Order: sequence, then C-alpha cells, then structure tokens
Amino acid sequence: MSNTSPNLEPLAYSISDACRVSSIGRTRLYQLIGEGRLEARKIGKRTLIPAASLRALIEGEA
Repeated sequence: MSNTSPNLEPLAYSISDACRVSSIGRTRLYQLIGEGRLEARKIGKRTLIPAASLRALIEGEA
C-alpha cells in the first residue's frame, strides 16, 4: 500500500492551510483559537489545527 494515496485526509492543518481550506481569515482563525472554539497544537514552532476541530467548527458543532 502506498503512503501517497490521494484519498487520505490530513490529520492537521497549518495556520495558512486551515485558512485556505476553510476560507476563514488568519486574524479570525486566531480569534477562534483564543475563544476556545478551535483547537490548536504547538509542535515545535509550528501551530497545527486538528482537522477534526476545524470540521466541527465548520459544521456548527464548536
């Protein structure tokens, strides 16, 4: 089985990727994180948004 399957969804998004896939601006994305409506994880210097958290926000569950 190949690791480059196009059907695999990402586990998390960078800030810029989360903005791109959700059409939410960078400032608003950080506001949502600050409000606790969107999860964020720091891994080293990178901030990652779990895909499940972004999906829950968009689906109105957050």
